[in-house]
Amino acid sequence: MEIELDHVMVPARRKVDAARTLATLLGVPWSESGVGPFAPVFVNEGLTLDFDEWPEPIPRVHFCFRVSEADFDAILERIRAAGIPYRSVVHGPVDFAVDTAHGGRIVYWSEPDGHVWEMLTESYAR
Repeated sequence: MEIELDHVMVPARRKVDAARTLATLLGVPWSESGVGPFAPVFVNEGLTLDFDEWPEPIPRVHFCFRVSEADFDAILERIRAAGIPYRSVVHGPVDFAVDTAHGGRIVYWSEPDGHVWEMLTESYAR
């Protein structure tokens, strides 16, 4: 049996705003409502991020997306156009730089609830 991650709940103060922002940056579909109380972002055919409103404190989570070189360029351009600060190190300062030390390109950004989003072209985890 092959095991695949199907969906993940993402805690948020304002689920619709958070879902809309991520979907817009990634260039993927989303909905203001889904099954249950969620605002889903349809990352691909097999993965949905279900944004759900939580009270304070919001637990911070790290999410990483592996993308093609062309998608990396397009998403980074949308991040820049939205004026979102980004960085080359997961917990580093905002340096508006892209990390190339791991055989591909990596960039990180945070969203208002504190989640850290990572985008890379080559996985360093395997």
